[in-house]
Amino acid sequence: MPGREKDAVDGGSGSLHASTGHLLRRVFTAVTADAVQDGPRSREFVVLDVLADEDAPSQQDLAHRLGINRTIMVRLLDRLQEAGHVTRTRNPANRRTHVLSLTEAGRAALDGMRHAVAARDARLTGALTAPERRRLTELLTRLVADEGPSAIRSVEHLIAQAHYRLRRVGDHRLEAYGLRTRHFALLPALDLLGPCPQEQLARYLDLTEPATASLVEELVTAGVVSRGRDPHDRRRYALRLTDLGRARVPVVREAMESIERDIDDILGQDGAQELRVLLTRLLP
Repeated sequence: MPGREKDAVDGGSGSLHASTGHLLRRVFTAVTADAVQDGPRSREFVVLDVLADEDAPSQQDLAHRLGINRTIMVRLLDRLQEAGHVTRTRNPANRRTHVLSLTEAGRAALDGMRHAVAARDARLTGALTAPERRRLTELLTRLVADEGPSAIRSVEHLIAQAHYRLRRVGDHRLEAYGLRTRHFALLPALDLLGPCPQEQLARYLDLTEPATASLVEELVTAGVVSRGRDPHDRRRYALRLTDLGRARVPVVREAMESIERDIDDILGQDGAQELRVLLTRLLP
């Protein structure tokens, strides 16, 4: 992606790629990908950990969010359901899909699995010194202080909880507009890049193409993004904001910037900047 494009989005306070929320999402995605590579038991942990935060509206949504092949996801969920850790119930908003929920037995199993994340924690924080790891843990703990106690406060777990917390806050602030925190990045990016092909948008946002496709479909359904022929290559489609989408960009930017102000209030501006530096060090 040309530097001037990122500069255009990253310039100023609360910029997309430099924001705490964006960095947390990227680190969370990297941590999840690493956990998934560790094998079936790690995949179970990742799925249970995500469902502990909130139900998933469908198997496909969960597969996209975690970057797990859909066939593997079905087998994984079958195994977790047989163990009594996950339930599938018909989605009232879409009868063709099932809502995935964590059971009490699943929560108990998740607590036991947290001990297995120590090795991944060591890999995750390998680029940090011991004082930097302690400082990162301290800052993340302050950021999630009201999320409730946990048996193990690993960096991996704290990153997940911080990511979930910011997502819930953003979802609440965008609820009236029919948008979610996961749409933070797409609207400003399309405002800058559009019309552009989906592959370009995925690269710019550091998202997988399946995850980008899922988000784009949501925004097309909401009437804020449209698909049209790419003016530079008539053989493919390009994405652009609709009039409604352009009207929503300031709303999304304000929600994103308000979350950054919340973080400044919790950690102080120096602490928030220190957290962003440490999170950047964790990125591959």
